[in-house]
Amino acid sequence: MNEDYSELVEYLDKKFNKIDERFAGIDERFADIDKHFVSNDKHFITLDQRLISVEAKIDDLQENKADKKDVSNLLDAVDAYSAKSDKYFQEMIMASRKSDRHEQWIHQIADKVGVKLGY
Repeated sequence: MNEDYSELVEYLDKKFNKIDERFAGIDERFADIDKHFVSNDKHFITLDQRLISVEAKIDDLQENKADKKDVSNLLDAVDAYSAKSDKYFQEMIMASRKSDRHEQWIHQIADKVGVKLGY
């Protein structure tokens, strides 16, 4: 009976050794895969780093956003420019009318003096 158990033990030992060899091969393959992950890990941004980056951008936007005072200053500048342009256009209309009056007077004087004007 001892021999029967020894054969069984040998048989099982061979089977377990084969299983151990397969697991060792699998462990080596996983070690290679782990190396790839470790070497590529520096190329990936973690979620925490991404959130910090987004929060920094939001802070920059909040610092650079226009507030009511900025909008008020801009509206005041637009109003001032509008008033100046209205004044300028009125002056141009007045100058044009003045020029038309002078031209009319010159024609009247030319007619009285007898000079024919060409355009």
